[in-house]
Amino acid sequence: MVDIANGRETPAPVSRLVTAGRPVPGTSRSPVGPDRAFAVSPRAATAARYVLAGIRLALGWVFLWAFLDKLFGLGRGTTGANGWIDGGSPTAGFLGKAATGPFTGLYNAIAGSVVADALFMAALLGIGMRIAAAAGALLTVLLWTAVLPPETNPFMDDHLIYAAVLVVLALLRAGNTWGFGRPWTATPLVCRNTWLS
Repeated sequence: MVDIANGRETPAPVSRLVTAGRPVPGTSRSPVGPDRAFAVSPRAATAARYVLAGIRLALGWVFLWAFLDKLFGLGRGTTGANGWIDGGSPTAGFLGKAATGPFTGLYNAIAGSVVADALFMAALLGIGMRIAAAAGALLTVLLWTAVLPPETNPFMDDHLIYAAVLVVLALLRAGNTWGFGRPWTATPLVCRNTWLS
């Protein structure tokens, strides 16, 4: 089997060795489980690592651009006079005016608060694959709840897709390719606190 995150061949335990779904010699069962479902060739693993890295970078740019626009008021989603650095609030407009559905009252109440602004901006900036994925997934799910029901679908929209993709990227360690995943996990801080990896 190939570890997609690291691109290295890893030996499968003897009890899991199967060939095309046939039983292991000397047993009567065919162990086809989650590990076998993700066993891929070295070439496919390498391709998957680079595709996942590209998706991570693209999605990271979406979040980073939103952060920069809200911070400096670059004129895309936030006008120049309303940048966070100029005293504007990154949450006041959307949570205060655009929130709909069953959580409207909650979002209107926290719109523009210092805590909501700081947490929102921290989630947009993100650092470390697991932390960024967790914060980004939580943020996108919360943004989904702010516009319930979605405009064009009974329940599904891009916020939920982003959340799922972020979780997959973290699980498959997409930060190790074209990123700082390996050096980050080797730091003494992360070695002492593995939840940061």
